Amino acid sequence: MKQTILIVEDDQMIRNLVRIYLEKDGYDVIEAADGKEAKESFLMHHPCLIILDLMLPKLSGEDFCKWVKEQEPNEVSIIMLSAKTKVDDKINGLRIGADDYITKPFHPDELLAHVEAVLRRTGQYCQKVTFDGLCMKPRKGEVLLFDKVLDLTKHEFNLLFHFMKNPNIVLSREDLIEQLYPNADKTVLDRTIDAHIKKLRGKIESNPSSPKRIRTVRGMGYTFVHE
Repeated sequence: MKQTILIVEDDQMIRNLVRIYLEKDGYDVIEAADGKEAKESFLMHHPCLIILDLMLPKLSGEDFCKWVKEQEPNEVSIIMLSAKTKVDDKINGLRIGADDYITKPFHPDELLAHVEAVLRRTGQYCQKVTFDGLCMKPRKGEVLLFDKVLDLTKHEFNLLFHFMKNPNIVLSREDLIEQLYPNADKTVLDRTIDAHIKKLRGKIESNPSSPKRIRTVRGMGYTFVHE
């Protein structure tokens, strides 16, 4: 699965440049132009790494960094990208939670090298599948809806994981039964899957009676919608 990187930078030219290089290197990239937008993007996408400018409107990079480390202290890395070149600024950035610090101006290849180095150290702990605020962490057996941890059963977790790995694909009930009960020694009825999905919808949908994430495809099965 691709790793997601959030660029938080108020200079659009720098954002565009960094995005082009990161996407060319195979990363999923999202952007934010200020600290407030960065918070919203973080909760929506749960990135593995953040490239963070310090001098931001609405919320400083330092304050955003502290907030991120309170949300997911061990599962997101931060590279600070700043025009602040004093040693004290670098030390402060590293002390409040940054994993690396790069000063402006910089060469995009240099930034890529830093990204690769940081993710080599920390990326193994950041295995996530994320769609529109719903974040699954298979290694931890945890699912977040924005900033709320969901209480899912084993079957609900496995069912959601299979859906999120196969977005916009219609999955038959037979396929879902095979995923949940691979060694079943008795017949598993379709309505068992329907019951699991009903309970799962109640936990991940804002309106379970009119689901937007897991939709029924009449006569065929279900699909996890990612638009």
